[in-house]
Amino acid sequence: MNKRHISLRPFPRRYRGVSLIELMIALVLGLLVTGAAIGMFLSNSRTYDTTESLSRVQENARMAFELMARDIREAGGNSCSRNLPIANVLGPAGGGTGWWNNWGNGVQGYENGALAGSLAGTDSIELMSASSSGASVVAHNPTSATFDVVPQTHGFLANDILVVCDFRQASVFQMSGPSANPVTNGNVVHNTGAGTPGNCSKGLGFAQPINCTTNGTPYTYGDNSQVVRLQAMRWFVADNGRGGNSLFRVALRGNDLAPREEVIEGVENMQITYLLPGGGQYLDAAGIPAARWREVSAVRLDLTLSGRENVGTDGSRINRRLQHTVTLRNRNA
Repeated sequence: MNKRHISLRPFPRRYRGVSLIELMIALVLGLLVTGAAIGMFLSNSRTYDTTESLSRVQENARMAFELMARDIREAGGNSCSRNLPIANVLGPAGGGTGWWNNWGNGVQGYENGALAGSLAGTDSIELMSASSSGASVVAHNPTSATFDVVPQTHGFLANDILVVCDFRQASVFQMSGPSANPVTNGNVVHNTGAGTPGNCSKGLGFAQPINCTTNGTPYTYGDNSQVVRLQAMRWFVADNGRGGNSLFRVALRGNDLAPREEVIEGVENMQITYLLPGGGQYLDAAGIPAARWREVSAVRLDLTLSGRENVGTDGSRINRRLQHTVTLRNRNA
């Protein structure tokens, strides 16, 4: 009977498996490579988040400056000429009662949360101007308080606050009619006894003080005088209700203020200074005499913005403070 021969010699090396020590070394090396890869991934991800957050902050700043600069450049301006005397017949006593009726200054600043609705410690600004587009006067009858304008479908509505101007003066009034929507007959009526705040007089002539009687101070606007909407807006920083602050804008719509509009998120602070002609430095709102707001020639905006993500090395958000200076076109022509 044949018996198997069992060899006690070790297998050739090419048939041997991995030893425990070799396996442990391989695992350690694999962990080191995996750890390095994860570290690189996390580092790249953190760098991407930081860059993205910084880019968003810079883009928000650019948009904030651009949008505010449009309104600031036009402040106090009209489509006829600079530094015109202005007859404001709004309201029962002329000049109206709302802040947006006080056309004369064009610019008005507030400090440290003084403007209602703004964040404590931040500045805010009110701006008024005449729109750059509207209608041209063909004829004006002061007795019937009626302008004939072109285009006949001019887009103005009853109760709109309007500005009419030529190269001698400008007048601020409320359109009392026609009530059609849209108006197609080319009429703009500025009579008394209708609307809020209404007109204290149908006379649009300049006088100091405004003659608030029915006929007031008559004045006839000639051909090619311009009728445009009054633009009024407020810019301020306030709580956005989401745990942060934003830049807000309130604008005049018709004869009333529209609800505030959130424009830019992440604006934590806004400081504003102003330049007077011949001045060597920009001044806070408190440094501008009440009678000299109409002389302000430039505005400097100082915004502090923050990102939404906590990407800083200490777990904080990115913060940037940026400045932008805007000159008032109407006062630097």
